[in-house]
Amino acid sequence: MKVTVNRKAHFNAAHRLYNADWTDARNATVFGKCANPNYHGHNYELIVSVKGEIHPETGFVMDMKVLKELIDVEIEEKFDHKNLNEEVEAFKTLNPTAENISVVIWNKLRLKIDENLELSITLYETPRNFVTYCGE
Repeated sequence: MKVTVNRKAHFNAAHRLYNADWTDARNATVFGKCANPNYHGHNYELIVSVKGEIHPETGFVMDMKVLKELIDVEIEEKFDHKNLNEEVEAFKTLNPTAENISVVIWNKLRLKIDENLELSITLYETPRNFVTYCGE
């Protein structure tokens, strides 16, 4: 029997969506206000989902205290109140779209979570815009 456990987290960050190979006009056409050269911010909501068998001795799929600490150290400390384009190494060359942010988060956490457990990231950029990435 597999069960999914979920941990919700939050971080605030600024970013700018743009392609350095394009003109300002093309960036504005494709990314609209999100191409603002002075950046803009979001209050991101993150849901980390871990799916697996319930351990017979603990009753846990994964210890939620461990998951909370991983998210704190690997994501919140590195992303919260940061300019993603300027301060997070991955986004110096990668456009920090919600899609790319979710993949970067998944990759960071995947290294720290038992490989027998399935991992899924849901990232809300706004209450109505969100993405999910499961490593596929």
